[in-house]
Parts: sequence; C-alpha cells; structure tokens
Amino acid sequence: MPELPEVETVARGVHQRVHGDRIVEVWVGRHPEPFKTPPASMAKGLEGRAILSVRRLGKHIVCELGTAASNRTAPRRARTPSPQPEAQWIVHLGMTGRLLVTTPDAPVAAHTHARLTLAGGRELRFVDPRRFGRLEWRDLRRSKPFTPPGAEPLEIDSEEFAALFRKRKLPVKAALLNQALLSGVGNIYADESLFRAGIRPRRSVGRLSRAELERLRRALGEVLRQAISLGGSSVSDYVDANGVRGFFQLEHRVYQRTGEPCRVCGAPIQRIVVGGRSTHYCPACQR
Repeated sequence: MPELPEVETVARGVHQRVHGDRIVEVWVGRHPEPFKTPPASMAKGLEGRAILSVRRLGKHIVCELGTAASNRTAPRRARTPSPQPEAQWIVHLGMTGRLLVTTPDAPVAAHTHARLTLAGGRELRFVDPRRFGRLEWRDLRRSKPFTPPGAEPLEIDSEEFAALFRKRKLPVKAALLNQALLSGVGNIYADESLFRAGIRPRRSVGRLSRAELERLRRALGEVLRQAISLGGSSVSDYVDANGVRGFFQLEHRVYQRTGEPCRVCGAPIQRIVVGGRSTHYCPACQR
C-alpha cells in the first residue's frame, strides 16, 4: 500500500501538472467499490470545477476545487479562481491505486474507474486493479473539509510526539502504524525508522525513554524526507503521477531483507510479526 512518501510524490506530481486547470468532463466506471460518493453525484459536482491545488493529507490526496465554470470549454487557467476552495475531491490509493496525468488519446488501462478530462488537454485518471482505493466528493458549503485522523509525522514536534505515546502499552511498531496517532506511516517506513533509531519493534512504546522517542521522531522524519526526495518505494505496484517508479527501495536497510546481512554490522536481518504485520529488524543494531 502506498505510504506517506509515495502519496506525497503523487500529489506533488499531479499538482505540478494540473493546478489551475478546469475539469470539463467526467467519466466514472461501473464498479461501486471505489466510490464513497455516488458516482453520478461525483461527476456532476466535479464538472466545470477549477483545480486550485492538489496536496497530501495523511495517506489521502486532496484536490482543492474552486467555483464551477458556466462554460464547459473554459480556458485552462482560470482568470479569477476562487481564493478559497468550495469543494474537494479526495483520493485514497488503497493497495494498488494510481492517480495518473496523461493525454486523452493514451490507452486506457484496465481497471480505470475515473477519467477527468481537463480544459488544458490532459486527463486525470484513477486506476485500481484491486478496488481497495476510494474516491470521495465533498461540497464544502455543506460538509467539513477532510482532515486525517492522526498527527502529521513531518510536522510534529518533540513534545507532541512524546505525548502521543505516553502510558501506551502497544509495541512501538504497532504504535507507529496506528493512523489515529500518526497519519501516513506504514510498514516500510516504520521498519526503516526503527532501524535508524536503534529500537526493536516489539518494545513497549510507553516504556521508551524521552531520548529514544526523540531519536525515533528524528529518524522517522529523515526517512520520510529521503524517501520523498527519491520518489518513494516501488516494491509492488506503485508509480508516480507520470507512471514512473520510485527509487527509495534501493536504500532500504531492513525492509524485506530477511536473512541478508545488515548494512551496518553484518548480522542477518530477521523477520517477525508484530500486530499482524510483517516486521524486519537487525538484532544487533536495534535494542
């Protein structure tokens, strides 16, 4: 499943290519699973809208949308876009979802569930073979803006980070994956940040010292930022908005390296299960 760096990479790529454009036509597929909003209502709400920005919130991609245009063939760049968004199109990639910017004449991939035709001559497509992704439309005149359930890992400070885990009895790996605590952290980056912080994944998060928690906070931020800079990790289906794979998988130190030598000490990387999730760590470097 795409995690914070992958979702951030996709959101940035989509924003760069489509912000300021207008949605002139919407096609939606026949499978109901991806749609949290009825497809017909979503299509009607999206058509004519100006795309003000595209950003990541947790593991979601949020398209902030402005006033609907009265002319479906309005120019690509809105002359007077709404200063505040009036609606949102919210995309969760699920396990295999892709949000791609392409041209209308590009071959339509199997399992395409939505196509947004833009005035500027491009299409924004949502493709998801396993249909675990979700698409949602919100009219902000009637609904509250989308907010992720947990704290933002790239912005949280030392005090807030320590407070999240105080008195909790969860294993630290399970705590990092709890989206109600931190939004966006998944299996890959939990394993990698725990390795860099030198902390074993089964340790109780409530018993970590303040110094260990601060090491973990810093390691998590460093890992996430490095992964974003390398376009995320392509270990399965993930590609960015242009269909390009990421490169951070080449920097993994423990994730999916069971039995291979640690790149720091040479000890074999071990695999265990924590909270039902496959977990990788170095028994020598992590205490």
